Amino acid sequence: MRALVIQHDHISLPGLIGERLVQRGYHLDAVTVVPAERFGAPGVDFSFPDPAGYDLIVPFGAPWSVDDDTIGGWVRGELELLREAHGSGIPVLGICFGAQALATALGGSVERAAHPELGWMDIETDAPDLVPGGPWFQSHYDRFTLPSGAVELARSTAGPQAYRIGRSLGVQFHPELTEEILRMWLGNGLAQQVRDQGLEPQDLLAHTRRLGEAPRGRAHDLVDAFLDRVARP
Repeated sequence: MRALVIQHDHISLPGLIGERLVQRGYHLDAVTVVPAERFGAPGVDFSFPDPAGYDLIVPFGAPWSVDDDTIGGWVRGELELLREAHGSGIPVLGICFGAQALATALGGSVERAAHPELGWMDIETDAPDLVPGGPWFQSHYDRFTLPSGAVELARSTAGPQAYRIGRSLGVQFHPELTEEILRMWLGNGLAQQVRDQGLEPQDLLAHTRRLGEAPRGRAHDLVDAFLDRVARP
């Protein structure tokens, strides 16, 4: 089985989600849209692969908004890929930016959230056996509105946190996060955003370490439930 992993930049890595997909028998074909040298100028040209050759599409997060003018035209290619995959019955697991992109591709939208969410947070879930209540790592300023036919599964005070549509699932949080990934994010702009919210980067790292193996277990459970209950034909 082949999974197309869309890394929108060099630090948005598959982490715990990719780890579990490999354990479940998937070969990960990863593409990086914005290379490291263009991180500060993400308006690159990029051609997405044909989704028809894959059993699963997994678009990860990004430090930009889906409707951000600075990213140029590549997002249109991604939205078309997601529409085509969904229309063909290919499952999509969208994470943060990926969930927002999937919602937009299928007729929803992205807008500024009522307030930013940064750090480890619990969510209110209607389907704890599919989307556990957390805590999950959050790092976003936007929220998605649901496309027609989608079912909201979880939420927070900032907006929807998870939805299901057909064989696809979108989540606003970051189940893939590891301490290594968090360090990369902090070193590439997130540290200042954290301080702007009155928090300290070292406190986030310490919190992540205190959680130990619990985030890995939740991430693996999320992947298992998605594959077994949502993505299956």
